[in-house]
Amino acid sequence: MTLQEALRQGADLLAGGGVPSPRLNAEVLLMHAARCDRAHLYSHSERELTDSEWVHYGRYLKERLEGKPSQYITGHQEFWGLDFLVNPSVLIPRPETELVVEAALEIIREKLPTGAGCTIADVGTGSGCIAIALATELPQARVIALDQSPEALETAQFNAARLSVESRITFLQSDLLKPCSGEPLPPLQIVVSNPPYVSTQDTANVMPEVSSYEPPGAVFAGHSGMEAYARLIPQAAEALPAGGALVLELGYDVEEGVRKLLGAGPWDAMEWRRDLAGITRVVSARRVGSE
Repeated sequence: MTLQEALRQGADLLAGGGVPSPRLNAEVLLMHAARCDRAHLYSHSERELTDSEWVHYGRYLKERLEGKPSQYITGHQEFWGLDFLVNPSVLIPRPETELVVEAALEIIREKLPTGAGCTIADVGTGSGCIAIALATELPQARVIALDQSPEALETAQFNAARLSVESRITFLQSDLLKPCSGEPLPPLQIVVSNPPYVSTQDTANVMPEVSSYEPPGAVFAGHSGMEAYARLIPQAAEALPAGGALVLELGYDVEEGVRKLLGAGPWDAMEWRRDLAGITRVVSARRVGSE
């Protein structure tokens, strides 16, 4: 079977199984099976698949039909133009999370263009996508990547090594901004986070490939969906100096609750950013006080 025929059959199979974006998924899985890029896939569309490639492709299609995300099948996901390794111990990086990176960079570069003198805490680092993107853009910044999961930290550290920024990122197991070692964090200038924000009451509305495959601790916050914000925002207020910044990714239904939490604390200069779907996705705020 040729690459062209395999792609067509795979896309038809995934479409019949109700998989979203079936052709794109078939492309990704076929490129992974054939160990080629998209240019090769189309410029050599008449190339015959080897027996091994066909067997692997068939297995990948079966796993995708069963609901396993393509990113966990291939082990890769692009974020901020960088290739991240992902596995079921970490949340798959989403395009909307790049808004967190954009907001943080704007804030930091106002006074510290290269990040010199800036220490950033990334709470719930997961794959390390936010921490590594910021370290890549700010060559003189110090980044502290925090997560409660040792497995996630191991994945993030491996990604940092692959992307040549491991020397500027410290990885710590923590409960939000509280390191499990009991040692205090160094003085911070900015806290960024994509915390869990899905309510456990909303499980039925979560896509099965998310609820069944992605790490529950990175997806579900608790009964209200506000639990992580309710703890992290006060912790950030304690950890940041006057003028320090907090940047948070938001769930689709938490804007009102987060507004109340920020309004009750020492925060001002709040900015709310919407994603391409018009959903308020990121908020940034400054800690009140004289610098």
